[in-house]
Amino acid sequence: MMFHEIAPKTLTENVFSLIGDRWMLITAGTPDHCNTMTASWGGLGVLWRKPMATIYVRPQRYTFGFIEQSDEFTLSFFGPQWKKALSYCGAVSGRDEDKFAACGFHVAAAGQAPYIQEADLVLVCKKRYWNDLDPAHMDAEALQEYKAKDYHRMYLGEITQVLVRD
Repeated sequence: MMFHEIAPKTLTENVFSLIGDRWMLITAGTPDHCNTMTASWGGLGVLWRKPMATIYVRPQRYTFGFIEQSDEFTLSFFGPQWKKALSYCGAVSGRDEDKFAACGFHVAAAGQAPYIQEADLVLVCKKRYWNDLDPAHMDAEALQEYKAKDYHRMYLGEITQVLVRD
C-alpha cells in the first residue's frame, strides 16, 4: 500500500480521539538511525498562521536526543490492530532493543524525516519551537503528573506534510 498527500485542513479525524485514545508514535532521527516512542499527549492546531502539532517528551526518553538533533519529526497514527505494538513502544526503550523489529515496523522517509510505514496517517513536522514546562506555572493537579520532577519539553512542529494510506 502507498500513501497520498492531503492538505492539513482536510483532516477529518477527531484529534482528541486520535491522540488521546488511539495514541501516536513520535519518530525522529534519520531514515538510517532513528527512534520512536508512543505518546498520548499532544495537540493539533494553528499558530503563526501555520498548521502545527504540539508534542511533549520527557528528557530521559531515548527519542528526546533524536528530536533535539533533528530539524523534523513525524507523528504516525495507526488502526486499532496496532494498539499492542504501540503499547510495547511506550514501555520499552530503543536504547535496550530494536522496537521496530519487535513490532514488525518498517521505517520509511518523507525527505529525511523517518516515519513508520505501517501507519494509516503520518504528520511530517518541522521543529519550529521548544520550551521546557515550568512547574512554577502549573496548578496542583498538573504537578501530580511530575512526582519525579521530570518535566516534559514541549515541541511545536509545523505540519509540512500529511500522508494518508491509500
